[in-house]
Amino acid sequence: MTVLETPRLLLRPWQESDREPFHRMNADPRVMEFFAAPLSPAESDAMLVRVQGHFAQYGFGFFAAELRATGEFIGFTGMSHVPFAAHFTPCVEIGWRLATAYWNQGFATEGARACLRYAFQELALPEVVAFTVPANQRSRRVMEKLGMARDPADDFEHPRLPEGHPLRRHVLYRATLLQSHL
Repeated sequence: MTVLETPRLLLRPWQESDREPFHRMNADPRVMEFFAAPLSPAESDAMLVRVQGHFAQYGFGFFAAELRATGEFIGFTGMSHVPFAAHFTPCVEIGWRLATAYWNQGFATEGARACLRYAFQELALPEVVAFTVPANQRSRRVMEKLGMARDPADDFEHPRLPEGHPLRRHVLYRATLLQSHL
């Protein structure tokens, strides 16, 4: 199984010891502010099964993010095939989610940059996308720091959220090997 290393992070396969901090992170309303709802432990476990299934099927996915200095699980970052139909699918999405104690320290950008490098150099993907709700300025800043570009014509209504849901509108960013400065 692939492991990616950055100066401060180890992006690695998931371990049983990640389960409890993963539950806590996904239950935190601040972490889940731009998602439909916080996740229950059972929903977090189901997500972990999907993540592990993606790795088994495609050889890549969302890696557990660990601080190299302490071995502490801080969240995840990685890539996944987008599981719904939209004008930009099929495609691979890059994403991240960190516990609040690790926000504003550059970990999301550092981990995502390593994943983009892996996507382009090892997986030979032609493009990677990222998306979020317009109000999620933290994630949008990470996308921009990664050199991802947004075309407002690409913005979309998330098909897994009902009409009228306040989080249904999403902005889409793209990165290609030609644009990348990794």
